[in-house]
Amino acid sequence: MDARELISEVRRLEIRTRMVVDEVVGGAYRSRFKGRGIEFDEVREYVPGDDVRDIDWNVTARMGAPFVKKYVEERELHVLLAVDVSASGLFGSGAKTKIRTQAEIAALLALSAVRNHDKVGMVTFSDRIESVLPMRSGRGHVLRMLRDLVATEPLGRATDLAFALDKIRKSQKKRAVIFLISDFLDARERWSENLRMLSRRHDLVMICVSDPAEAEWGVSGIWNVADAENLSAGTFRATKKFRENFAANFRREREELEAEAARANAGFIPLVCGEDVVLPMMRFFAKRRSR
Repeated sequence: MDARELISEVRRLEIRTRMVVDEVVGGAYRSRFKGRGIEFDEVREYVPGDDVRDIDWNVTARMGAPFVKKYVEERELHVLLAVDVSASGLFGSGAKTKIRTQAEIAALLALSAVRNHDKVGMVTFSDRIESVLPMRSGRGHVLRMLRDLVATEPLGRATDLAFALDKIRKSQKKRAVIFLISDFLDARERWSENLRMLSRRHDLVMICVSDPAEAEWGVSGIWNVADAENLSAGTFRATKKFRENFAANFRREREELEAEAARANAGFIPLVCGEDVVLPMMRFFAKRRSR
């Protein structure tokens, strides 16, 4: 799209999502995340009842008595949006592709963060890191973020979640709320350990975006298909048995993905292109708030 179309598209995206943030999402975001950010202040001697996970073992060894780290609450949070822009996101059986749905989700979260006076940054990735926008606050920063996301033309086609998670873990030194937005079409055994390592330090939320056609093959017949990421192609017959197995495989994969998130102590939000993305996010915020 040309510059005028790009500006118009970003503006439409901002207006739509800003209305939702003002009316619904912003308050839920604040009540879930505000006050979760902490930073190190000092150490003090251990007293019964302190969390043993806060023990500073280096100081304890030097002093010969247990000492714990003391933290203070930050005035603002750091929010990182990690967005998958690989070629599988170009798929869409309806009016919206997965990457377009991901852009709307990113806009909701970014505008919620800005309204809450938090800093927000973004990393886009495929089988490489495509772009990095550092943590900043303000509407102008969010508009640039949305512009870059809408106009993205990634160099890579494939997905490498392990690489992306490892790069984010090594570069994001300050504790952050990280929203990992992807269709997660990458073998879990390749990235599950990286997910757990990232989640040990950060408040990690996985947002899984899928298309309705990925959950259910609705039409029988002979089909020519191609893989958007590796460009392999083939022909097959979609029989009734195939369609049943296809739907069962999707349900099983989704259950295993959610279980992977639970093992990593990460949040998990499944979203579907063409359906309401706000309600599932609201339910997630409410559930986390009540725990």
